Amino acid sequence: MFAEDEAALLVAAAAERRRTGGRGAAGEAPDGSPGGAGGPGDDAEGPGDDPVLAALVARRVGGEPLETVLGWVAFAGLRLLVGPGVFVPRRRTELLARTAAGLARAAGPAPVVVEACCGVAPVAAVVARDVPGADVHAADLDPVAVTWAARNLAGVGRAWAGDLLDPLPADLRGRVDVLVANAPYVPHDAIATMPPEAREHEPRVALDGGPDGVDVQRRLLAAAGAWLRPGGHVLVETSLRQTDLTRAACPRGWATEVLHDDDVDGTVVVAHHPG
Repeated sequence: MFAEDEAALLVAAAAERRRTGGRGAAGEAPDGSPGGAGGPGDDAEGPGDDPVLAALVARRVGGEPLETVLGWVAFAGLRLLVGPGVFVPRRRTELLARTAAGLARAAGPAPVVVEACCGVAPVAAVVARDVPGADVHAADLDPVAVTWAARNLAGVGRAWAGDLLDPLPADLRGRVDVLVANAPYVPHDAIATMPPEAREHEPRVALDGGPDGVDVQRRLLAAAGAWLRPGGHVLVETSLRQTDLTRAACPRGWATEVLHDDDVDGTVVVAHHPG
């Protein structure tokens, strides 16, 4: 039914829940709900008699992404917490994270870095790890995603709930060194062609980028100038076929470049605030 490595991960996740009274890596119950205690069969030794493992397997067979079943996702050397109903970070976004960290380091001491449309805040978490002293913020419209982002940034950054940059503290205006976003960029009509794991188990707001896929990018880039310091950068993940649209959405007069990494199949448009 499952590949050997996937089956091993599910068995390990069930064992972890038994050790922690039914809670997984993210503190969730076997059904994915927050908290919860183990059932009367939690000490069973055989997988066929293990209701905890059975619950995890049932979720996976039902099409839920493996990462949300496990309660975590590996990303750029980090183990980020995730749960049902959130967008699972993809490996391609590691290009966005690496580029953001590099620009943040180059900005000098205590750079201000904001991840918009953050989901569970994978980029913000990488920057917080790789750039000591960075002032890291993440924001998302989905309050469920923000809950997970706050867990992943505990002690190293802050997560805010609201539309794009609206929830950020006002004193960040004009001070942001690096603004980064993996805004939804799937064209609306292409949602139906996505794998069931994505279209049925991840929030539509994290996937649907409008008719041509760049509606949210346009709104973000239109607002970016008020938040970036002169000389700051905005980074937006996109696809190779949409780079022209993403670049066209950048403010007039800003220098732009396209980065692509074949190893992770990631594409990023970088725009530089003049000044």
